[in-house]
Amino acid sequence: MKLFGVVTTLGFAGVLALGAAVLFARRPALLSALVAEGGAVVETGIAYGPGTRRRLDIYRPADASPGGPIVLFLYGGSWRSGERDLYPFLGAALAKRGITVVVPDYRLFPQASFPGFVEDAALAYAWTWRNLARATGRPIALIGHSAGAHIAALLAFDARYIAAQGAGIPRPAAFVGLAGPYAFDPTTFPSTKDIFATAPNADAARPVAFARGDAPPSLLMHGLDDDTVELYNLRDMVEALRAKGADVESVEFPRIGHFGIVLAIARPFRWRAPVLDKTVAFILRHAGASARTARRADAAIR
Repeated sequence: MKLFGVVTTLGFAGVLALGAAVLFARRPALLSALVAEGGAVVETGIAYGPGTRRRLDIYRPADASPGGPIVLFLYGGSWRSGERDLYPFLGAALAKRGITVVVPDYRLFPQASFPGFVEDAALAYAWTWRNLARATGRPIALIGHSAGAHIAALLAFDARYIAAQGAGIPRPAAFVGLAGPYAFDPTTFPSTKDIFATAPNADAARPVAFARGDAPPSLLMHGLDDDTVELYNLRDMVEALRAKGADVESVEFPRIGHFGIVLAIARPFRWRAPVLDKTVAFILRHAGASARTARRADAAIR
């Protein structure tokens, strides 16, 4: 009778989502593997720098030409946790749609404090360009969730991180942020002040402080039921970018929470929000073959 009451209250789809949430909490890598799609060629554990946390996985389209866009995905975990083997569902979903996906680990607190994890992400970006993009001119886009969206936004908006990896590395072609903490002050927030105690000032760690007119085209998405990262982070970032004349779009999803926005990329949960469709359309528009051809033509005219 209790089970019947739960099904009646939540509906069958709600029970599936609840069960998935419990499974993810207990066996996240297992859930990710179970819901991942086929159609991707996967390489795992590739070193992009020294140390066990500087490793990455690559998800390549199995039946697509090698000229499609590349995405560097940075996961969340409050800068304290997270691992790349939790995200086969995301890598495979994008690979099936013609996008090569690179998912790196990066050092976490207390092994690294700010800006160490951002520098690791920049190193992974530089590795991706040198090993996957440089020879073919393929564009690289950034996607991040939560703390990973914060790190990806700093790579996208503060040009110093990628520039520090060497001359000639191009800027990201696009940025997609999921539930990112772009505007809060991590140097005073109780759960993050130790992680960011090494920042020279609060703005050095706030992506909103680096909004500029020539920022990569950005798509920012957030769930209205997110009680981990407050919605003002998205709205302040969008306002700052628009004030500078940057190309930015935003989407606020009802009835989606903090992890639900990235879980909606997984096949069983896409009914909850069109996160995957919007992400793929945005990436292909700004980092796909036609976008690259248009940029080259425009450069030739200039």
